[in-house]
Amino acid sequence: MRYGPDPNSIFPNEEIRSLCYIKNVITRPNIIVGDYTYYDDDGGAENFEEHVTHHYEFIGDRLIIGRFCAIGKGVEFVMNGANHRMNSASTYPFNIMGGGWESATPSLADLPIKGDTVVGNDVWIGQNVTVLPGVHIGDGAIIGANSVVSKDVAPYTVACGNPIRPIRRRFDDETVELLLAIKWWDWPAEKITANLKALCSADLSLLKKLR
Repeated sequence: MRYGPDPNSIFPNEEIRSLCYIKNVITRPNIIVGDYTYYDDDGGAENFEEHVTHHYEFIGDRLIIGRFCAIGKGVEFVMNGANHRMNSASTYPFNIMGGGWESATPSLADLPIKGDTVVGNDVWIGQNVTVLPGVHIGDGAIIGANSVVSKDVAPYTVACGNPIRPIRRRFDDETVELLLAIKWWDWPAEKITANLKALCSADLSLLKKLR
């Protein structure tokens, strides 16, 4: 018996081919995505990697996305390769223009590398969001459409704007702590299926029975 959709399929629902499981279409080793996380774009959801820009292997930064995330169309993850040298007289990238200017190639130490970009589990990212290099988005967060995520977003926080700012926490501290302890996204599919009522209910008291 199968519990839920096949996490190894590209299109979990063949009738909704605008939605694909990202894990099964990525080819870059420096993009790591968990099961059931999807990208929704009727322009070709399977082309998710086109929305991860300035991502060069020699820099070594990774895009890490957890499980059960929902990512809207038009999202862009801008990686560290977009950053220019800032500690010199000019920020212009002379070295990539050729013509003998290659001698001005900066070392990685001269670039403002901000580390991996990390998206937690059960995160909802709205349409046309831009995620800047090195930010961390916590489990259960919601990012409003058209936002620019320029700094970290705490777990279970609703945030939006340019630059991003927190609007409110989704739940009280006790509930957030409970959800972070339960880590339902790590459950096997059978257990998730058996507890869908609680996971999709506004009656948060049901969560206390899920430990």
